Amino acid sequence: MTGPNPVDRGKYGSKIHLITERTGLPLSVGISGANVHDSQALIPLVKGIPPIRSRRGPRRRRPGKLHADKGYDYAHLRRWLRGRGIKHRIARKGIESSTRLGRHRWVIERTMSWLAGCRRLHRRYERKAEHFLAFTSIACTLICYRRLTC
Repeated sequence: MTGPNPVDRGKYGSKIHLITERTGLPLSVGISGANVHDSQALIPLVKGIPPIRSRRGPRRRRPGKLHADKGYDYAHLRRWLRGRGIKHRIARKGIESSTRLGRHRWVIERTMSWLAGCRRLHRRYERKAEHFLAFTSIACTLICYRRLTC
């Protein structure tokens, strides 16, 4: 034996999953293990979006449109989003390139870099997932505070 299998996908660590609005303000945040597929986090994240107050009418409880990359290209996710009345723009595997989604994806990447600027989130020091999620939520709150007070 020379060691563990190099193709083994059992990775250590955590992933931060994030839904933002158009300008990069975090709406919903979640964490999962690094070996969990991204598509499993979409439904809890969309359900976790809080009601947004508008000037007129009832509070919005769902986004109007959702942009996602190829990791979320599954028929059951598309059906679920369509059933909730959310328009989706998900790149299809093997058919479309992800370059057209780059116009919208950089917003998420910028917000993730803002989160990576927090030293506690750059490397996970906490053993409990609840603590790590709490620090991630505090960092998202700070991002919203800084963006909205400028």
